[in-house]
Amino acid sequence: MKTILITGATGFVGGHLLSCLEGHPYKLRLALRKPPQSPLPPGADLIQVGDINALTNWQEALIDVDIVIHLASRAHILKETVADPMAAFKEVNVEGTQALAQQSIKAGVQHFVFISSIGAMATLSDVGLTEASPCRPDSPYGRSKWQAEQDLMALAQPTKMRWTIFRPTLVYGPRNPGNMARLIKLVDQGFPLPFGLINNRRSLVYVGNLVEAIVASLNHPQAFNKTFLISDGRTVSTAELIRAIAQALQRPVRLLPIPPILIKLLGILTGKTDAVDRLLGSLAVDSDKIFQTLDWTPPYSMEQGLHKTAEWYAQGASKA
Repeated sequence: MKTILITGATGFVGGHLLSCLEGHPYKLRLALRKPPQSPLPPGADLIQVGDINALTNWQEALIDVDIVIHLASRAHILKETVADPMAAFKEVNVEGTQALAQQSIKAGVQHFVFISSIGAMATLSDVGLTEASPCRPDSPYGRSKWQAEQDLMALAQPTKMRWTIFRPTLVYGPRNPGNMARLIKLVDQGFPLPFGLINNRRSLVYVGNLVEAIVASLNHPQAFNKTFLISDGRTVSTAELIRAIAQALQRPVRLLPIPPILIKLLGILTGKTDAVDRLLGSLAVDSDKIFQTLDWTPPYSMEQGLHKTAEWYAQGASKA
């Protein structure tokens, strides 16, 4: 039975990954920054490694490990509070990943699965992206993820350790308190939203699809030494997304036909330019490579993913 070391197992994606791995013949070892606040899978080994950076000692965590799934990272933050965001991202996402990769090679790890981000390519793009598209990361977070990818590939190249890199688009699903949850709340509360004229194209990925893809890659020879863009396999406009959310919530939708230029101006005046740009701009990807290479199809449609997300939201709202 192969042993998997998972970092970031107590996070949003990590929690869903643990559920997805139930029933699979793997021994799990979870590297935690601090003691867990909620129950973890019975039988899993728990190892506290502290903060992730260049000095993290992974030696004990990597004993007899065959596969590493590296989820832990410093996530993108809309309202930064640190003086030097790039340094903060570099410490965790670049230097932390580099240290884990170096020690994984030394420990004889066979396969290193790195969960990167579409941000390693771009934050917005009017052109649909594929794995062959040039990477032009335009945020500290995206640049840190891109650099971590480069370092991982360079370190692994002269060794026997294989790697797989996933670049997910916006990840949504139950237990994610991020932007999607805020949008669901606005739709649920019946607020009129000014996105009726928005005709952008966005790719999303339901967390259930992301973790299924990760698990599918673990022992698939065609996944080795490849980078995959992962999405639900379709694109939507912000207006279409809001309508789909309203349908999942069984709520009426209220979309106002406000010109995008006025919404942009409002974003500037309120200091929310980044958030507005993400709602108005496009970022579409083509995920055919992973579908064809692994002969894999996302098990959940966007409608199913939004329905499950809406159910989770409704359960939380009823307790509030």
